Amino acid sequence: MWKDANEAKKITGERKAIEGILNLWKNLEKSVEDCQVLLELAAEAEEDADLEAELQATAEQLEKKIEELEFKKMLSGENDINNAFVSIHAGAGGTEAQDWASILMRMYLRWAERRGFKTEIIDLLDGEEAGIKSATFLVNGDYAHGYLKAEVGIHRLVRISPFDANARRHTSFASVFVYPDVEDNIEITIDDKDLRVDTYRASGAGGQHVNKTSSAIRITHLPTNIVVQCQNERSQHMNRAMAMKMLKARLYEKEMKEREKEMDKLHATKKQIAWGSQIRSYILQPYQMIKDHRTELEVGNVNAVLDGDIDKFIEAYLMS
Repeated sequence: MWKDANEAKKITGERKAIEGILNLWKNLEKSVEDCQVLLELAAEAEEDADLEAELQATAEQLEKKIEELEFKKMLSGENDINNAFVSIHAGAGGTEAQDWASILMRMYLRWAERRGFKTEIIDLLDGEEAGIKSATFLVNGDYAHGYLKAEVGIHRLVRISPFDANARRHTSFASVFVYPDVEDNIEITIDDKDLRVDTYRASGAGGQHVNKTSSAIRITHLPTNIVVQCQNERSQHMNRAMAMKMLKARLYEKEMKEREKEMDKLHATKKQIAWGSQIRSYILQPYQMIKDHRTELEVGNVNAVLDGDIDKFIEAYLMS
């Protein structure tokens, strides 16, 4: 522990996760005991409205805690506790699809903020007129990957386009991919001869230093054709380090998928992830509704969902 800071950090993280579950269980036991005491009092007393109300409230809290613990059981995958890399790509459709991709990114960033998770934008490619063509960001928080893996797939938007002078209804698509931020001590061998490293100037905001120097890094892993890139940091060295971390995570995820069929759940959404086989539809016109096609869950408050209130969709999928 004292000689290896990385190992200490890993063990401390594991302990924190275990303590969280144990504390939840202890609170559950206490709630059961409270219910039993109230039930005994209610049985001895004659009609007591206040006591009955207290018993009802305690029982409801107990049920909620049981459901929470049951849900935690769904987050027992090997990498569920890890941080998560999230990649969003606009589909065909130009500005409309690129705007939709930026709305999705905001939705996930707001969701992370609601949970107290930290986020870091790793790579961002702006759209030509509005929105984004693609983005990759890191979500730091316990079980970030466990939660966000439920979002992998194609997301479909139907609305009156703000970019159409004739105010016609448009359908847009964007893809979401999530993979775990693997620990540094996992053995993934990357041979330098298998890498093609390109440098380029970062796009968008970032100050004179970012825009005037070729600090952005793109790394292609030739044997697998996996491409990662980073332009967020100010120095080429820092961008390369983050890109290598992303590559390591992608290679680890690929290896685990090949070795264990269960890891297919990392990508699977009970439908093939491809254009035209969306996992969720966001309808803004002619009516307002968001429907998850895997669980059949429907929500009418589209503004709340697009502002990050997506827990009900995540829970419904993980519990299905």
